[in-house]
Order: sequence, then C-alpha cells, then structure tokens
Amino acid sequence: MTIWTDLTETPHALRYVDAGGVRTRTLTAGSGDPVIFLHGTSGHLEAFVRNIPAHAEHFSCHAVDMLGHGYTEQPGVPYTIPRYVDHILAYLDAEGIDRAHFVGESLGGWVSARLAADHPDRVARLTLVAPGGTVANPAVMERIKTSTRAAVESDDIALTRQRLELLMHDPENVTDELVEVRHTIYHRPSFVAGIDHLLSLQEMENRQRDILTEEQMHRIAAPTLVIWGAQNPFGDVPEAERIKASVPDSRLEIFGGCGHWPQHEHSSRFNELNIAFLLGKA
Repeated sequence: MTIWTDLTETPHALRYVDAGGVRTRTLTAGSGDPVIFLHGTSGHLEAFVRNIPAHAEHFSCHAVDMLGHGYTEQPGVPYTIPRYVDHILAYLDAEGIDRAHFVGESLGGWVSARLAADHPDRVARLTLVAPGGTVANPAVMERIKTSTRAAVESDDIALTRQRLELLMHDPENVTDELVEVRHTIYHRPSFVAGIDHLLSLQEMENRQRDILTEEQMHRIAAPTLVIWGAQNPFGDVPEAERIKASVPDSRLEIFGGCGHWPQHEHSSRFNELNIAFLLGKA
C-alpha cells in the first residue's frame, strides 16, 4: 500500500486554487455535499489519502494544503489561527461552497473548530481528529518545534521519518513513500524560509493569544464528532473529554492502539464511523 495507489480507482484532481490571492494546492474527488479535510502542523493533504476514496463515494471531498503548508503559498508572516481561518473561508468562496462539513486533524481541528465557532453558517457537521489548540503544554510545544525544525534544517531523511513516527502508535504506518513526500516538502526553499512562521503557534505568547477557549467551543452549533487516539503523544484522553464536554452537540470516540493520526492508523474504522456521522446516521 502506498499513498497514491490508494487513490488509483478513485477519480480525483490535484490542482491549485487562488484562495484570496494565495496559490493553494487541493485534492478533490467525488460528488455530493462538500467535505473539507484539514491536516496538522507541518502536514499536507496526503494525510487523508486513506480516507478520500471511501468518502468520495458519498461526498465532494476537498483535501487542502493549509496556509504555508505542503505546496500552498507562504504568506511571509506568522501563521495565526485567524489567518488560517481566513484562508479556508477564501478557499470556500473560490470554490463556490456556501456550507461544508469539516474534518480537521490536529492543527486542522483547531482551525475547523474556530471557523465553526465564528462562522456557524459555513459549517454543517464537524469532525475533530485529535484536535490541538485547547491547551498550551510547554513540553508538547517544544517537542513539536524541535522535531520539526530538526527535520527541516537537516538533509538527513531519518529525521523526517522520526517526525512522522512521532505521530503514530505503530511506526509501521510510516511508509517510505510518506517519508519521501514529506522530506521533499520540508526541503522546498520557500518552506525552509518560512519555518519560523509555521512554528509560531508553538511559542507560548502566540499560542495563548489564539488558544481555543471553552467559550468558543461552547459556541459551536454544528453536530461534532471528536476522535482521539488512546496513545496520542500530544495529549491524554482527559483533554479529549474536556473538548467533548465543552462542545454542546458532540460525542467522543477513543481509538485504542492509536497515536495522533487516527484517520491513517485506523482508516477503515475511521471511514465507517465518520461517513455515518457526516450522513447523519446513528
């Protein structure tokens, strides 16, 4: 199994969209109600290739490289949550999407939750996959910052592998191809030049300014599914339980034997659960 053979039998398009003046890479597939997939810090749309084929049988899927990530243009300023949100709103407008379901993993969950709180008319249903942004844990922030910077500033591909293995409970889920894709992204000159901006939310002052508050979570009106790995290295289960308690119409699913990428490590279970949720089934 490799990244792109997962998509072999699914008609899809990999293209660039002008989202508010930002050249934005997106993978689209399927038809039906739109679903926006948003990845985590230093990630890219390939985080969802194990999910797109199944979801594309029911929905119009949009996996997007967020601001300054993957092959999307870097803005040359620190990447704050309001800037991420504005970029995704611009993408929706560019694609003619008034309202969509959102599936956000880690940073993508943080951005999706903030968008749902501030722009409830744009969000139908919300899936938060190991979402970040509700706490400011110095040890976790330092681990993300140090491991990412080391992988970006060195040509040693082993450091890229280590960064990806940090996300997984089972390192076997880190394929050679996934490592090569991320290593190539990490060493694009523009990505290297923007690494301080990309990691700005791992600085305490910036993070506290943009932290997802209980008041903001309480304003989320969309039905919400929270999915969390029992072995998530960036947050324990009580963190997920607090999110569930703060979002009014929400439920929580804990995946055992799972780290920070439930959608990847347990893709079959994730796909079945999330598709049923987005379709409004029990």
